[in-house]
Amino acid sequence: MRGAETVVLGIESSCDETAAALVTGDRRILAQRIASQEAAHAPYGGVVPEIAARAHAEKLAPLIEAVLSDAGMTLADCDAVAATAGPGLIGGVMVGLVTAKALAMASDKPLIAINHLEGHALSPRLADPELEFPYALLLVSGGHCQVLRVEGVGRYTRLATTIDDALGEAFDKTAKILGLGYPGGPAVEKLALEGDPRAVPLPRPLLSSEEPHFSFAGLKSAVLRASESGKHRPADIAASFQQAAIDCIEDRLARALEKMDEVTALVVAGGVAANRQVRQSLEALAASRGLRFVAPPLELCTDNAAMIAWAGIERLQQGASDPLDIAARPRWPLDPAAEPVRGAGYKA
Repeated sequence: MRGAETVVLGIESSCDETAAALVTGDRRILAQRIASQEAAHAPYGGVVPEIAARAHAEKLAPLIEAVLSDAGMTLADCDAVAATAGPGLIGGVMVGLVTAKALAMASDKPLIAINHLEGHALSPRLADPELEFPYALLLVSGGHCQVLRVEGVGRYTRLATTIDDALGEAFDKTAKILGLGYPGGPAVEKLALEGDPRAVPLPRPLLSSEEPHFSFAGLKSAVLRASESGKHRPADIAASFQQAAIDCIEDRLARALEKMDEVTALVVAGGVAANRQVRQSLEALAASRGLRFVAPPLELCTDNAAMIAWAGIERLQQGASDPLDIAARPRWPLDPAAEPVRGAGYKA
């Protein structure tokens, strides 16, 4: 270990972003590249696993070469190779992990298998050196919606999860209903700026319920009914949906914080954390609780390899590494000890 001089190559391929990055122990992103698959999946209104896996296989090796070239480095200059090993679309996860295994074996470097959710959970620490454990984390993405107490690297206590759909999925489905295309989250946020958030009466599922869990399936169905009624402007539906989602987040997160031991900050991470209205509401909630609010830069919110490399550094600093026969995992909860939630199924 070289401390601040440590360099880790990170690889991310869990969904529809093929990414590679080089990150140092003193939080510098030496190089980062992301190959988007938006155009390939847009005709289907969502990610097609087979298309995603093929694209990862085609793009990953050239992307890694380009990142090393951008930094003026070779694989020999890296201290370890970190890759997402789950959860995610298993075909894509396998592409990234097998590539990382080959690189680690060829260069005699440690392999670090990263939980994609841990990459998100630790990404705010890459951008903010003052963020210390423990902190409260709202993890919101296309596949996950959870509140966790982050106690340290590899130490997570889940306070809440979604019992049906994740918030990012609800954004994407709303975009599809309104004919906004893919990816849906940014499109809904943009259209919402033109609408009235009070124009369409939409439900706030589980609002004020005792347990702090989330539910967005009913809200998504209500958006469909509102659109089919023909009574409302798409912009008003988008704005009303976004406000309903924010109201749910604020209420559920506030309830989770009541059940959480003392924390240093309220942190948001994941793709939905890029939504500015969501950020503003959470910042206000943090202020009302006397907590510092931390959100990573927008480029670290969506899936990226810098967060995977940083999680690798955090684990490497603890002396951790993984065997070359470690398996890819389609599901991988951050808190395996968390009690099952009614209706939640297998969200991680």
